[in-house]
Amino acid sequence: MAADLIPPLWKVPQVFRDRMGEQVGRQRPMVADGHLLLVLHAPPKPNENERHGRFFWRDPPGQWTSKERGTGINALNKHLEEYEEVLNKLDRLEEQATTSNEYFAILEQLSPVQRAATNLHQVLQNARKECPDFRELINLRDRAYEIERTAELLLAEVKNALDVAVAKRAEEQAASSDRMSVASHRLNILVAFFFPLATLMAIFGANLRHGWEDVWPPIPMLVVLGVGLAMGGILTLFVTRRSGA
Repeated sequence: MAADLIPPLWKVPQVFRDRMGEQVGRQRPMVADGHLLLVLHAPPKPNENERHGRFFWRDPPGQWTSKERGTGINALNKHLEEYEEVLNKLDRLEEQATTSNEYFAILEQLSPVQRAATNLHQVLQNARKECPDFRELINLRDRAYEIERTAELLLAEVKNALDVAVAKRAEEQAASSDRMSVASHRLNILVAFFFPLATLMAIFGANLRHGWEDVWPPIPMLVVLGVGLAMGGILTLFVTRRSGA
């Protein structure tokens, strides 16, 4: 129920409860009769689609109360600290990341946090405009701006690092494809060169007498096998060597 979102014991104006739906909705300030209600979101967690709402109420005498963070202005400070801790954690992950998959994982977590931080700053900015006498909102707004700015810079840094990682990977794949193309071309040349000879030998069954047929078996076969493997290794090195090497 919508009435359950705002604690029943809070003596807030009825208009606040009337404006609440069945879900928290977007972050926003509500002002009426000297009361201020901040509807905020907890920092989004990975793979979390539904936003967890947090309510911070300031009554006309100036007392702050929150649904989860206790009383006093420190409740809002703790809320901001949680955003800072999340961004610090993601910043450390970004410093350790080296692959595109790691950057994608950071970006997946950072994008919703950055959006939430931007909306958080906007809410406090609007609250400051609507309640100019609430001086404590100045520091909260400025701190929220720093959080938003940190999130934006970190997001840009992660995107740039991801672009570099993807470009580097694409370059490596292009180089690998080029080497495979060169090796395939060389193999095709070798096949074309020996195919007529191999076909004629298969048709006519040309077997030359070399005198080793009955000498110290199976030593001649092992010698031929060893020579064949050695020649195969040399041919493999030739085929797979880089162009221009």
